[in-house]
Amino acid sequence: MTVTAVASSSHEEIFRVEEPSVGLLGFIAVHSTQLGPAAGGLRMRPYASEDEALTDVKRLSEGMTYKNAAAGLTLGGGKAVIIGDPAKDKTPDLLRAFARAIEGLDGRYITAEDMGMSPADMAILAEETRFVAGLADGEFASGDPSPITARGIFNAIRTTRAHKHGSRDLSGVTVSVQGLGHVGWYLCQFLHEAGAKLVVTDIDESRVERAIEEFGAKAVPLAEIYSAEADVFAPCAIGGILNARTIPQLKADIVAGGANNQLATAEDGAALHARGILYAPDFVANGGGIINVATEIQKIKDREGFVAEKLQALDETMAAILTQAKAADVSPAEMAIATVQAKMEKASKAA
Repeated sequence: MTVTAVASSSHEEIFRVEEPSVGLLGFIAVHSTQLGPAAGGLRMRPYASEDEALTDVKRLSEGMTYKNAAAGLTLGGGKAVIIGDPAKDKTPDLLRAFARAIEGLDGRYITAEDMGMSPADMAILAEETRFVAGLADGEFASGDPSPITARGIFNAIRTTRAHKHGSRDLSGVTVSVQGLGHVGWYLCQFLHEAGAKLVVTDIDESRVERAIEEFGAKAVPLAEIYSAEADVFAPCAIGGILNARTIPQLKADIVAGGANNQLATAEDGAALHARGILYAPDFVANGGGIINVATEIQKIKDREGFVAEKLQALDETMAAILTQAKAADVSPAEMAIATVQAKMEKASKAA
């Protein structure tokens, strides 16, 4: 196996990992260890090129720095990606090889599951590295973080709705959900239970059919989710979907979802603000999963109590960001970055 350092002025460390015998090619990015070891999930996707994968891991790892800081965790930001189709290319040998690369970083990066991965995959990684969380079994096992991620997003939707319209009640509110993976599906469950109406789309037609059956959801084609008639747009798939092409299509006046790096550029946050669309910054809205994983990393016995306390604090952080952004007449995305940078600076001085 070949592990090669990739030069970067924006990250502490980036490594290219390759093992041709098992079809492995991927990257590990450590953005910051200022608050603690870098933590963030392992994603497997059929990237079109190495450059695309490298760009994604860099953006995702930076987002994890902000996410962990916003959640009040003593963890830095990191991420890992593997190039390949998880349905076809993922094998135990591939995962074990990647785990050995993680082990070689000696704890500077701690992984967990993300898109294309499961707790069962984490168990395979754990055969070769100590630095993995999101396991299904063990004294401090935290399992699938998706339900907690979805709970945090659900809270963010209610809080953003309260700031925009004065009520957290979601009865009769239409939410368009892009992506019905683990997080998107649990979010739909919470929304359905709260009386919301759902408009959904996904690349997997079977998931869409199931959502229609279980939640009474309305389905739209992939490209039409942006222009769907909805009060809230909840992106829960890939990043970069809020851009110069899609923002003008939005009919919703709130965007709050689970996808990482939803804004294609920083200017897109300002574009949403200019249109009067209230944006719940993604790295605050979707912080529930890493809170759950942190209980395993830090061996916290009262997992439920810790998660509940941190989710409440995260919701309060979201509310403060929205309030401050309104007062300053700036995008919540801009205010969120300023907020977490101030948190990190304060923590650094106290260390």
